Amino acid sequence: MPGTYTYPGVYIEEIPSGVRTITGVSTSDTAFVDFFARGPVNQAVRITSFGDFERVFGGLDGRSEASYAIQQFFLNGGSVAWVVRVAPGAVAATLMLQGGSPLVNTLSVAAASPGLWGNNLQVGVDHNTRTTGLFNLVVREVVTVGGRRQVVNSETYRNLSMSTGSSRNAVSVVNEASSLVQLTGQGATALPTPTATDVVASTSETDFLALGGSASDGDTPGSTAWLTSGPTALIGSEAARTGMHALDGIVPFIFNILCLPAAAGLSATGLTSVVTAAEAYCESKRAFLLLDIPASIDTLAEMISWMTSNDGLRHRNAAVYFPRLEIPDLRNESRLRDVGPSGTLAGVFARTDATRGVWKAPAGTDADLRGAAPILKLNDLDNGAINPLGINALRNFPIFGNISWGGRTLDGADQQASEWKYIPVRRTALYIEESLYQGLKWVVFEPNDEPLWAQIRLNAGAFMQNLFRQGAFQGATPRDAYFVKCDKETTTQNDINLGIVNIVVGFAPLKPAEFVVIKLQQMAGQVAV
Repeated sequence: MPGTYTYPGVYIEEIPSGVRTITGVSTSDTAFVDFFARGPVNQAVRITSFGDFERVFGGLDGRSEASYAIQQFFLNGGSVAWVVRVAPGAVAATLMLQGGSPLVNTLSVAAASPGLWGNNLQVGVDHNTRTTGLFNLVVREVVTVGGRRQVVNSETYRNLSMSTGSSRNAVSVVNEASSLVQLTGQGATALPTPTATDVVASTSETDFLALGGSASDGDTPGSTAWLTSGPTALIGSEAARTGMHALDGIVPFIFNILCLPAAAGLSATGLTSVVTAAEAYCESKRAFLLLDIPASIDTLAEMISWMTSNDGLRHRNAAVYFPRLEIPDLRNESRLRDVGPSGTLAGVFARTDATRGVWKAPAGTDADLRGAAPILKLNDLDNGAINPLGINALRNFPIFGNISWGGRTLDGADQQASEWKYIPVRRTALYIEESLYQGLKWVVFEPNDEPLWAQIRLNAGAFMQNLFRQGAFQGATPRDAYFVKCDKETTTQNDINLGIVNIVVGFAPLKPAEFVVIKLQQMAGQVAV
């Protein structure tokens, strides 16, 4: 834009339109916090397939409920998961390499993450390099499969140096690239003693040194110690960003659904403390909690009794399903495994969001449970006993198979009379809240007057109009479906003096047709006039 006009003629100036597009956030990125056999501890890792999970966290483990939940999540339509490993008291396998004459400690080799898995790691060293003063390092993971020892992972690092100033410094090169080990220098410059003349080509286990020592998985699920340390590990610390609070570190990404399958195996007190903390955390993150019931709850009467005694766990950002599910256990194909349904339902949520939208209840004949079946077959009367309590049924129907047959939040008991009775209504609200929260940050520090309010109405209104056109709201017209209000009525002069701008957004949610009533009337027949 010219600062001054000096010559007669036509001047072109570009004027900002004031349009700042608000993009809808994700709706079904799911977080899993649990024990796993390997992987980073108290660090949220984004995975997009079960293959990713196997590479980073070791795949299925009989002690890890969430490993099966994650498998079910991807099988049922999930696409993005955030995985947090908790392993209280776990210790990494280590090995000290020595070299020189007399022998001195040169490099400490530790498994990349704590756990007994590190005992399967082996390290080999040779000096077969073109330049003297360098060495080669091979790290491999060897496991027993079908009674035979097999190398399942291998990493080779050539021409490493012990000099801290070298571009091939062993500690720097290996620590940056390796997914198996981390090195720590011991201050010595002597090369590690060779374990073989050509370890790169060797297949003999005698040419390698095994990591081991005091490696442990810590307090694992099923142990007595887990009942005490488990709740603390799952909840974690906000200050230290451990446990579920490790998810604070995924910014600018968000998660929408939280699953804590291991909580179902805790004591009653431990389960209550974890769920209470998780519901508060989900409230702060505008996320939704899928709660698993203990494996001991396997009858209708027990479920009703459990829910009655745990009414304090009711929350608008949570849902519970009954009964638990049976799935094939790929670690032992001759057996079925009893699992909580949270991972399966998280996948169903994701699939429904992708095909129909977050405003569609993740229930009905198209909400089939893939690779899973309820451990108990419920009939209509059974369903009618738990539905008014805000407990969602998992049913088996002829032709349709195993499906989700409930769409209520834990705040959805009939006696609650809550406006957040239904899962799609609550999740739609969370979606709108988070999208507007992310999309209106540009408003901060803008001049608080009518031009700003008009921009807010324009941008928020465009976002809501797009949802209306997708069928997210009730009403035949936009006026019936939603409103965006930001003017001198919502923001008074006192608000302006305090630096506040108030935006009021309302919407008419779609509520699921939970009860379909068909009325039949018999006609008397034709009457001549």
